[in-house]
Amino acid sequence: MVNILLHLSYDGTNYSGFQIQENAPTVQEAVERALRIIYKQPVRITGAGRTDAGVHALGQTASFKAPFNIEKEKLPSAINTLLPPDIVVTGAEVVNNHFHARYDARRKIYSYSIDRAPYPQVLKRLYCWHLPDRLDLEVMSKAAALFEGNHDFKLFQVSGSGVMDTKRSLFKVKLENRIEEQLLIITFEGSGFLYRMVRLITGSLVRAGLGKLSLTAINEAIKGNDPSAAGPTAPAAGLCLGKIFYH
Repeated sequence: MVNILLHLSYDGTNYSGFQIQENAPTVQEAVERALRIIYKQPVRITGAGRTDAGVHALGQTASFKAPFNIEKEKLPSAINTLLPPDIVVTGAEVVNNHFHARYDARRKIYSYSIDRAPYPQVLKRLYCWHLPDRLDLEVMSKAAALFEGNHDFKLFQVSGSGVMDTKRSLFKVKLENRIEEQLLIITFEGSGFLYRMVRLITGSLVRAGLGKLSLTAINEAIKGNDPSAAGPTAPAAGLCLGKIFYH
């Protein structure tokens, strides 16, 4: 058996997330279907991040135990011929037998895109949250800085997720205002993320930018004292898993 790490990009619009589930199309299902044809037996992959329905990825990774070796230069092309056009394997590498795509991840980068044009930009509608309202970016930047560091993000997760340890480290939460493109990109870099954590933080940042949420309230939510300051959950379409780091 050979342990393989795949690098994946996908448009999540037509999928009910990455992780396989009954009666709904997922990215994992599509990749495993392709691998089954190639290896002529069932192959189970493990993704580094369980992206939700409608969420996209440019730098997802997934590992699996291959029944036999195929040259890493040839494997991506072989898989891609069997995948739908909205999922692409961009690379493959052999890793040690103990490697685990999810548990060995050290850092992850997500980005959230907001379309600030007066009317929705039609070619960006599947990848952005359209918010024509005037946002105070200075206030949003101050709010973003509050999330940086090691915190207990128990209020910034969907209830019932079952995670016991809700402490995470956010190394960076930064805003990039692309004026010519009429886009606001929020980048999140951290040790790991709770279920829908990025989308809930984004919701809080937007409320702050609209003058509907104070910095004090956000700080109290980060401390676990004010559930009303967490969220709402930003739409899935704006979220993209950018990169996974293992070192």
